[in-house]
Amino acid sequence: MDADPDMIRARLVALRDELESLSDGGREDRKPVELDQQSVGRLSRLDSMQVQAMAKAADARRAQEIRRIDAALARLEAGEYGWCVECGEAISEKRLATDPAAPRCADCAG
Repeated sequence: MDADPDMIRARLVALRDELESLSDGGREDRKPVELDQQSVGRLSRLDSMQVQAMAKAADARRAQEIRRIDAALARLEAGEYGWCVECGEAISEKRLATDPAAPRCADCAG
């Protein structure tokens, strides 16, 4: 792999920071839904519960992606970035440009 490790690290950290910022921004949507039907009608409460469920699912996906990014940063520090964790072959630069946290080559991921 010919890419500059500092540029890779900066890109991964920027992606992680963006995901963490999105997660912080969605905190309000993940709060428990009020049971008081006097202030919120039944349908509005159901809508709120749906929004809450979608926000929690999105946050879980972001957390998973942050773990992938942290693993990629660990591989970078260990000098193993850009190599497939399964077969040990090089991951194509095109694949890493698309997904800098990719742990597997296209054949193993496929």
